[in-house]
Amino acid sequence: MAAFATRRKFLEGAVASATALAIASKAAADPVTHEVRITGFAFVPDRLEVRVGDTIRWINDDLAPHTATANEFGWDTGELVRQQSAELVVTAGIETDYFCVFHTHMKGKLVVI
Repeated sequence: MAAFATRRKFLEGAVASATALAIASKAAADPVTHEVRITGFAFVPDRLEVRVGDTIRWINDDLAPHTATANEFGWDTGELVRQQSAELVVTAGIETDYFCVFHTHMKGKLVVI
């Protein structure tokens, strides 16, 4: 009888662990919206870890207009004036390095994980 109780406890623990792992995996896979503030002529943060399906929202806090534009021009937010924002959904094979077409010293990077 003691062996049965031990096996039962083991199975209950295994089921509980598998359920917790499945819930954690689903939560980790849900798309996330990331914000990049454009402030002081910089992208903050200038490096962002994202997953396919995530959304990136750029918000311009500067008085000057800015863009977030892929280095090879595969995607572009268009001109963003003060307090304007634009969003981009991360796709497989997305260009990951970007800059501002008005201020080319402004650079950012997406790291797809």
